[in-house]
Amino acid sequence: MHVLIAPDCYTGTLTATQAAEAIAAGWRERAPDDLLTLVPLSDGGPGFIDVLAPGGPGRPAGETVAVTVSDPLGRDVPALILLTGEGHGGEGVPTAWIESAQACGLHLLGAAERDPRVTGTAGLGMLLDAALAAGARRIVVGLGGSGTNDGGAGMLAALGAGDDPVLRCGGLGLADLPDDALPRIAEVRRRLAGVELIAATDVDNPLLGLQGASAVYAPQKGADPQTAQDLERALGRWHEVVGRSLPAERDLLTGRARRLDREPGAGAAGGIGYALLVLGAVRRSGMAMVLDELGVDEVLAAADLVVTGEGCLDWQSLRGKVVAGVAQRAQRTATPVVVVPGQALVGRRETMAVGINGCYPVAVTPEEVEAAMADPVGTLRARAAAVAGTWSPRR
Repeated sequence: MHVLIAPDCYTGTLTATQAAEAIAAGWRERAPDDLLTLVPLSDGGPGFIDVLAPGGPGRPAGETVAVTVSDPLGRDVPALILLTGEGHGGEGVPTAWIESAQACGLHLLGAAERDPRVTGTAGLGMLLDAALAAGARRIVVGLGGSGTNDGGAGMLAALGAGDDPVLRCGGLGLADLPDDALPRIAEVRRRLAGVELIAATDVDNPLLGLQGASAVYAPQKGADPQTAQDLERALGRWHEVVGRSLPAERDLLTGRARRLDREPGAGAAGGIGYALLVLGAVRRSGMAMVLDELGVDEVLAAADLVVTGEGCLDWQSLRGKVVAGVAQRAQRTATPVVVVPGQALVGRRETMAVGINGCYPVAVTPEEVEAAMADPVGTLRARAAAVAGTWSPRR
Protein backbone atom coordinates (compact mmCIF):
# COMPACT_ATOMS: atom_id res chain seq x y z
CA MET A 1 0.00 0.00 0.00
CA HIS A 2 1.20 3.51 -0.83
CA VAL A 3 0.69 5.91 2.09
CA LEU A 4 1.11 9.68 1.84
CA ILE A 5 2.10 11.12 5.23
CA ALA A 6 1.35 14.85 5.16
CA PRO A 7 0.98 16.50 8.58
CA ASP A 8 1.19 20.10 9.74
CA CYS A 9 3.37 21.00 12.72
CA TYR A 10 2.23 19.97 16.20
CA THR A 11 2.46 23.43 17.71
CA GLY A 12 4.72 23.62 20.71
CA THR A 13 6.12 20.11 20.37
CA LEU A 14 6.99 18.96 16.83
CA THR A 15 7.75 20.56 13.49
CA ALA A 16 5.88 19.19 10.49
CA THR A 17 9.01 17.32 9.42
CA GLN A 18 9.49 15.78 12.87
CA ALA A 19 5.83 14.79 12.98
CA ALA A 20 5.99 13.16 9.54
CA GLU A 21 9.07 11.19 10.55
CA ALA A 22 7.46 10.04 13.82
CA ILE A 23 4.31 8.89 12.02
CA ALA A 24 6.40 7.08 9.41
CA ALA A 25 8.47 5.33 12.09
CA GLY A 26 5.36 4.07 13.83
CA TRP A 27 3.76 3.00 10.56
CA ARG A 28 6.80 0.94 9.59
CA GLU A 29 6.59 -0.96 12.86
CA ARG A 30 3.23 -2.44 11.86
CA ALA A 31 3.38 -2.26 8.06
CA PRO A 32 7.03 -2.49 6.99
CA ASP A 33 6.14 -3.34 3.39
CA ASP A 34 4.07 -0.22 2.76
CA LEU A 35 5.49 2.51 0.53
CA LEU A 36 5.60 5.76 2.48
CA THR A 37 5.88 9.24 0.95
CA LEU A 38 6.53 12.02 3.45
CA VAL A 39 5.37 15.54 2.57
CA PRO A 40 5.38 17.83 5.64
CA LEU A 41 2.99 20.77 5.21
CA SER A 42 2.19 24.27 6.44
CA ASP A 43 -0.67 26.70 5.90
CA GLY A 44 1.57 29.77 6.09
CA GLY A 45 2.31 29.66 9.81
CA PRO A 46 5.32 28.15 11.59
CA GLY A 47 7.24 25.80 9.29
CA PHE A 48 6.23 27.60 6.08
CA ILE A 49 9.84 28.00 4.90
CA ASP A 50 10.97 24.66 6.31
CA VAL A 51 8.50 22.63 4.24
CA LEU A 52 9.30 24.55 1.04
CA ALA A 53 13.07 24.84 1.42
CA PRO A 54 15.14 23.06 -1.27
CA GLY A 55 16.53 19.63 -0.51
CA GLY A 56 13.50 17.38 -0.26
CA PRO A 57 11.55 15.50 -2.94
CA GLY A 58 9.06 17.68 -4.75
CA ARG A 59 10.41 20.88 -3.26
CA PRO A 60 10.90 23.89 -5.55
CA ALA A 61 14.37 24.77 -6.80
CA GLY A 62 15.82 27.75 -4.98
CA GLU A 63 18.11 28.97 -2.27
CA THR A 64 17.73 30.26 1.26
CA VAL A 65 19.24 33.51 2.52
CA ALA A 66 19.94 33.96 6.23
CA VAL A 67 19.15 37.35 7.76
CA THR A 68 18.96 38.81 11.25
CA VAL A 69 15.77 40.62 12.22
CA SER A 70 13.95 41.78 15.36
CA ASP A 71 11.72 39.45 17.35
CA PRO A 72 8.42 40.71 18.86
CA LEU A 73 10.33 42.40 21.69
CA GLY A 74 13.06 43.92 19.51
CA ARG A 75 15.78 41.34 20.13
CA ASP A 76 17.91 39.98 17.31
CA VAL A 77 16.71 36.65 15.92
CA PRO A 78 17.81 34.64 12.86
CA ALA A 79 15.40 34.16 9.96
CA LEU A 80 15.42 32.73 6.45
CA ILE A 81 14.12 33.97 3.12
CA LEU A 82 13.52 31.38 0.42
CA LEU A 83 14.32 32.69 -3.07
CA THR A 84 12.94 30.85 -6.09
CA GLY A 85 12.45 31.58 -9.75
CA GLU A 86 14.77 33.22 -12.25
CA GLY A 87 18.33 33.47 -11.00
CA HIS A 88 17.79 31.09 -8.11
CA GLY A 89 17.93 27.70 -9.79
CA GLY A 90 14.41 27.80 -11.17
CA GLU A 91 12.18 29.39 -13.78
CA GLY A 92 9.61 32.13 -13.53
CA VAL A 93 9.33 35.39 -11.61
CA PRO A 94 12.01 35.95 -8.91
CA THR A 95 10.03 35.12 -5.79
CA ALA A 96 10.78 35.54 -2.09
CA TRP A 97 8.95 33.34 0.40
CA ILE A 98 8.76 34.80 3.91
CA GLU A 99 7.48 33.25 7.13
CA SER A 100 6.15 35.99 9.41
CA ALA A 101 6.41 33.71 12.44
CA GLN A 102 10.20 33.75 12.15
CA ALA A 103 10.08 37.42 13.15
CA CYS A 104 6.77 37.69 15.02
CA GLY A 105 6.06 34.16 16.22
CA LEU A 106 4.58 33.31 19.60
CA HIS A 107 7.23 30.59 19.92
CA LEU A 108 9.91 33.31 20.15
CA LEU A 109 8.50 34.45 23.49
CA GLY A 110 8.76 32.89 26.91
CA ALA A 111 5.55 32.23 28.81
CA ALA A 112 6.01 35.39 30.91
CA GLU A 113 6.74 37.49 27.80
CA ARG A 114 3.49 36.79 25.96
CA ASP A 115 1.81 40.17 26.04
CA PRO A 116 0.25 41.48 22.79
CA ARG A 117 0.04 44.96 24.33
CA VAL A 118 3.80 45.39 23.78
CA THR A 119 4.88 42.89 21.12
CA GLY A 120 5.49 44.26 17.63
CA THR A 121 6.06 43.35 13.99
CA ALA A 122 9.08 45.46 12.98
CA GLY A 123 11.04 42.27 12.24
CA LEU A 124 8.66 41.39 9.44
CA GLY A 125 9.29 44.78 7.83
CA MET A 126 13.00 43.96 7.96
CA LEU A 127 12.32 40.65 6.21
CA LEU A 128 10.38 42.44 3.47
CA ASP A 129 13.22 44.93 3.06
CA ALA A 130 15.69 42.07 2.65
CA ALA A 131 13.45 40.39 0.07
CA LEU A 132 13.28 43.60 -1.96
CA ALA A 133 17.06 44.00 -1.73
CA ALA A 134 17.44 40.47 -3.09
CA GLY A 135 15.57 41.49 -6.24
CA ALA A 136 12.26 39.75 -5.61
CA ARG A 137 9.44 40.77 -7.93
CA ARG A 138 6.97 38.57 -6.10
CA ILE A 139 6.85 38.25 -2.31
CA VAL A 140 4.75 35.62 -0.54
CA VAL A 141 4.29 36.29 3.16
CA GLY A 142 3.11 33.29 5.17
CA LEU A 143 0.90 34.41 8.06
CA GLY A 144 0.16 32.50 11.24
CA GLY A 145 1.44 31.68 14.70
CA SER A 146 2.14 35.30 15.62
CA GLY A 147 2.62 36.64 19.12
CA THR A 148 1.57 40.16 18.10
CA ASN A 149 -1.59 42.23 17.79
CA ASP A 150 -0.39 45.55 16.38
CA GLY A 151 -2.15 45.55 13.00
CA GLY A 152 1.22 45.43 11.23
CA ALA A 153 2.16 48.89 12.55
CA GLY A 154 5.71 47.83 13.39
CA MET A 155 6.11 46.30 9.96
CA LEU A 156 5.07 49.53 8.23
CA ALA A 157 7.37 51.56 10.47
CA ALA A 158 10.34 49.31 9.62
CA LEU A 159 9.55 49.83 5.93
CA GLY A 160 9.80 53.59 6.44
CA ALA A 161 6.14 54.63 6.66
CA GLY A 162 6.62 56.60 9.89
CA ASP A 163 9.05 57.39 12.71
CA ASP A 164 6.74 57.61 15.72
CA PRO A 165 8.19 55.21 18.34
CA VAL A 166 4.66 54.10 19.25
CA LEU A 167 4.44 52.26 15.94
CA ARG A 168 7.09 49.80 17.11
CA CYS A 169 5.86 49.35 20.68
CA GLY A 170 3.00 46.90 20.28
CA GLY A 171 -0.75 47.08 19.90
CA LEU A 172 -1.91 48.97 22.96
CA GLY A 173 -0.01 52.20 22.28
CA LEU A 174 -1.78 52.62 18.94
CA ALA A 175 -4.78 53.97 20.83
CA ASP A 176 -2.92 57.28 21.26
CA LEU A 177 -1.41 57.45 17.78
CA PRO A 178 -1.46 60.96 16.23
CA ASP A 179 -3.19 61.55 12.91
CA ASP A 180 0.10 62.22 11.10
CA ALA A 181 1.97 59.11 12.29
CA LEU A 182 2.38 57.68 8.75
CA PRO A 183 3.75 60.55 6.63
CA ARG A 184 5.58 58.28 4.16
CA ILE A 185 3.17 55.39 3.78
CA ALA A 186 2.37 56.45 0.20
CA GLU A 187 6.10 56.25 -0.60
CA VAL A 188 6.24 52.72 0.78
CA ARG A 189 3.31 51.75 -1.42
CA ARG A 190 5.03 53.21 -4.47
CA ARG A 191 8.18 51.28 -3.65
CA LEU A 192 6.15 48.07 -3.70
CA ALA A 193 4.05 49.00 -6.72
CA GLY A 194 6.05 46.80 -9.10
CA VAL A 195 6.06 43.82 -6.74
CA GLU A 196 3.33 41.20 -6.54
CA LEU A 197 2.67 41.00 -2.80
CA ILE A 198 0.74 38.00 -1.49
CA ALA A 199 -0.62 37.43 2.02
CA ALA A 200 -0.68 33.65 2.36
CA THR A 201 -3.18 32.74 5.04
CA ASP A 202 -6.15 30.49 5.60
CA VAL A 203 -7.58 32.73 8.30
CA ASP A 204 -10.52 34.80 7.00
CA ASN A 205 -11.11 37.00 10.05
CA PRO A 206 -11.53 40.76 9.61
CA LEU A 207 -9.40 43.23 11.55
CA LEU A 208 -12.10 44.39 13.97
CA GLY A 209 -15.26 43.10 15.60
CA LEU A 210 -16.39 39.91 17.30
CA GLN A 211 -14.50 37.81 14.75
CA GLY A 212 -11.56 40.20 14.56
CA ALA A 213 -7.92 39.85 15.52
CA SER A 214 -8.26 41.04 19.10
CA ALA A 215 -11.43 39.17 20.01
CA VAL A 216 -10.45 35.82 18.51
CA TYR A 217 -6.66 35.57 18.67
CA ALA A 218 -5.35 37.98 21.32
CA PRO A 219 -6.36 35.62 24.18
CA GLN A 220 -4.11 32.93 22.66
CA LYS A 221 -1.22 35.41 22.91
CA GLY A 222 -1.62 36.25 26.58
CA ALA A 223 -4.45 38.81 26.63
CA ASP A 224 -7.17 38.72 29.28
CA PRO A 225 -10.71 39.88 28.32
CA GLN A 226 -10.08 43.50 29.32
CA THR A 227 -6.81 43.60 27.40
CA ALA A 228 -8.53 42.17 24.33
CA GLN A 229 -11.08 45.01 24.47
CA ASP A 230 -8.32 47.59 24.89
CA LEU A 231 -6.49 46.15 21.88
CA GLU A 232 -9.71 46.29 19.87
CA ARG A 233 -10.02 50.01 20.54
CA ALA A 234 -6.36 50.52 19.70
CA LEU A 235 -6.72 48.75 16.34
CA GLY A 236 -9.80 50.86 15.64
CA ARG A 237 -7.65 53.98 16.09
CA TRP A 238 -4.92 52.39 13.93
CA HIS A 239 -7.41 51.89 11.10
CA GLU A 240 -8.52 55.51 11.46
CA VAL A 241 -4.93 56.81 11.21
CA VAL A 242 -4.23 54.65 8.15
CA GLY A 243 -7.39 56.00 6.54
CA ARG A 244 -6.26 59.58 7.13
CA SER A 245 -2.89 58.84 5.55
CA LEU A 246 -4.05 57.09 2.38
CA PRO A 247 -7.02 57.75 0.12
CA ALA A 248 -9.50 54.89 0.18
CA GLU A 249 -9.40 52.49 -2.75
CA ARG A 250 -12.59 52.16 -4.77
CA ASP A 251 -14.31 48.91 -5.64
CA LEU A 252 -14.26 48.60 -9.43
CA LEU A 253 -17.80 47.20 -9.57
CA THR A 254 -19.67 49.37 -7.06
CA GLY A 255 -17.48 52.47 -6.93
CA ARG A 256 -17.67 52.40 -3.17
CA ALA A 257 -14.66 52.81 -0.92
CA ARG A 258 -13.09 49.48 0.03
CA ARG A 259 -13.07 48.76 3.76
CA LEU A 260 -9.78 46.94 4.08
CA ASP A 261 -10.43 46.35 7.78
CA ARG A 262 -13.40 44.20 6.78
CA GLU A 263 -11.60 42.21 4.11
CA PRO A 264 -11.24 38.46 4.77
CA GLY A 265 -7.80 37.83 6.22
CA ALA A 266 -7.28 41.39 7.51
CA GLY A 267 -7.19 40.00 11.05
CA ALA A 268 -4.60 37.33 10.23
CA ALA A 269 -1.51 37.26 12.47
CA GLY A 270 -2.79 40.00 14.76
CA GLY A 271 -3.69 42.30 11.88
CA ILE A 272 -0.55 41.88 9.76
CA GLY A 273 -2.96 40.85 7.02
CA TYR A 274 -4.52 44.31 7.19
CA ALA A 275 -1.18 46.09 6.82
CA LEU A 276 -0.28 43.92 3.82
CA LEU A 277 -3.63 44.72 2.20
CA VAL A 278 -2.91 48.42 2.77
CA LEU A 279 0.33 47.93 0.82
CA GLY A 280 -1.59 46.41 -2.09
CA ALA A 281 -1.31 42.71 -1.26
CA VAL A 282 -3.77 40.10 -2.39
CA ARG A 283 -4.81 37.26 -0.12
CA ARG A 284 -4.23 33.65 -1.15
CA SER A 285 -4.65 30.35 0.65
CA GLY A 286 -1.31 29.51 2.24
CA MET A 287 -2.26 25.87 2.42
CA ALA A 288 -3.20 25.73 -1.26
CA MET A 289 0.03 27.47 -2.28
CA VAL A 290 2.11 24.92 -0.36
CA LEU A 291 0.17 21.98 -1.78
CA ASP A 292 0.66 23.30 -5.31
CA GLU A 293 4.36 24.10 -4.85
CA LEU A 294 5.05 20.60 -3.53
CA GLY A 295 3.01 18.85 -6.22
CA VAL A 296 0.82 17.07 -3.68
CA ASP A 297 -1.93 16.39 -6.23
CA GLU A 298 0.42 14.13 -8.19
CA VAL A 299 1.34 12.16 -5.07
CA LEU A 300 -2.33 11.89 -4.12
CA ALA A 301 -3.16 10.37 -7.49
CA ALA A 302 -0.76 7.49 -6.74
CA ALA A 303 -1.53 7.05 -3.03
CA ASP A 304 -3.92 4.54 -1.45
CA LEU A 305 -4.22 6.38 1.87
CA VAL A 306 -3.37 9.78 3.36
CA VAL A 307 -2.30 10.28 6.96
CA THR A 308 -2.30 13.87 8.21
CA GLY A 309 -2.35 15.58 11.58
CA GLU A 310 -1.66 18.59 13.77
CA GLY A 311 -1.38 19.43 17.43
CA CYS A 312 -5.02 20.18 18.18
CA LEU A 313 -7.86 19.36 15.78
CA ASP A 314 -10.54 21.98 16.46
CA TRP A 315 -13.10 24.05 14.56
CA GLN A 316 -10.36 26.22 13.05
CA SER A 317 -8.75 23.08 11.60
CA LEU A 318 -11.87 22.48 9.55
CA ARG A 319 -11.88 25.97 8.01
CA GLY A 320 -9.09 25.76 5.47
CA LYS A 321 -6.18 24.60 7.61
CA VAL A 322 -3.82 21.82 6.50
CA VAL A 323 -5.97 18.90 7.66
CA ALA A 324 -9.10 20.14 5.89
CA GLY A 325 -7.10 21.19 2.83
CA VAL A 326 -5.52 17.76 2.45
CA ALA A 327 -8.92 16.10 2.88
CA GLN A 328 -10.42 18.37 0.22
CA ARG A 329 -7.67 17.58 -2.28
CA ALA A 330 -7.95 13.86 -1.53
CA GLN A 331 -11.64 13.90 -2.47
CA ARG A 332 -10.63 14.59 -6.07
CA THR A 333 -8.94 11.19 -6.24
CA ALA A 334 -11.27 9.41 -3.78
CA THR A 335 -8.28 8.70 -1.54
CA PRO A 336 -9.18 7.91 2.10
CA VAL A 337 -7.83 10.32 4.72
CA VAL A 338 -7.12 9.65 8.39
CA VAL A 339 -5.91 12.23 10.87
CA VAL A 340 -3.70 11.60 13.90
CA PRO A 341 -3.87 14.81 15.95
CA GLY A 342 -2.38 15.43 19.34
CA GLN A 343 -5.91 16.11 20.62
CA ALA A 344 -9.32 16.29 18.97
CA LEU A 345 -11.88 18.87 20.07
CA VAL A 346 -14.38 18.10 17.29
CA GLY A 347 -16.43 14.97 16.76
CA ARG A 348 -16.88 12.38 14.05
CA ARG A 349 -19.76 14.25 12.41
CA GLU A 350 -17.61 17.36 11.93
CA THR A 351 -14.58 15.49 10.62
CA MET A 352 -16.62 13.39 8.21
CA ALA A 353 -18.21 16.58 6.84
CA VAL A 354 -14.82 17.70 5.50
CA GLY A 355 -13.89 14.31 4.07
CA ILE A 356 -11.92 12.74 6.92
CA ASN A 357 -12.47 8.98 7.16
CA GLY A 358 -10.98 8.41 10.59
CA CYS A 359 -9.63 10.41 13.54
CA TYR A 360 -7.21 8.88 16.05
CA PRO A 361 -5.97 11.42 18.62
CA VAL A 362 -2.77 10.71 20.48
CA ALA A 363 -4.22 11.93 23.78
CA VAL A 364 -7.76 11.85 25.17
CA THR A 365 -7.44 11.92 28.95
CA PRO A 366 -5.48 14.51 30.96
CA GLU A 367 -2.93 11.83 31.79
CA GLU A 368 -2.44 11.05 28.10
CA VAL A 369 -2.04 14.75 27.31
CA GLU A 370 0.68 15.02 29.93
CA ALA A 371 2.44 11.94 28.54
CA ALA A 372 2.21 13.30 24.98
CA MET A 373 3.76 16.62 25.99
CA ALA A 374 6.56 14.80 27.78
CA ASP A 375 7.30 12.46 24.85
CA PRO A 376 5.70 13.84 21.66
CA VAL A 377 7.71 11.66 19.29
CA GLY A 378 7.19 8.42 21.17
CA THR A 379 3.47 8.87 21.73
CA LEU A 380 2.80 9.97 18.14
CA ARG A 381 4.84 7.05 16.86
CA ALA A 382 2.87 4.61 19.02
CA ARG A 383 -0.47 5.97 17.85
CA ALA A 384 0.63 5.83 14.21
CA ALA A 385 1.61 2.18 14.66
CA ALA A 386 -1.86 1.42 16.02
CA VAL A 387 -3.50 3.23 13.10
CA ALA A 388 -1.37 1.25 10.66
CA GLY A 389 -2.66 -1.93 12.25
CA THR A 390 -6.20 -0.80 11.40
CA TRP A 391 -5.70 0.63 7.92
CA SER A 392 -2.87 -1.32 6.30
CA PRO A 393 -3.88 -4.71 4.83
CA ARG A 394 -2.38 -7.62 6.72
CA ARG A 395 -0.48 -10.22 4.81
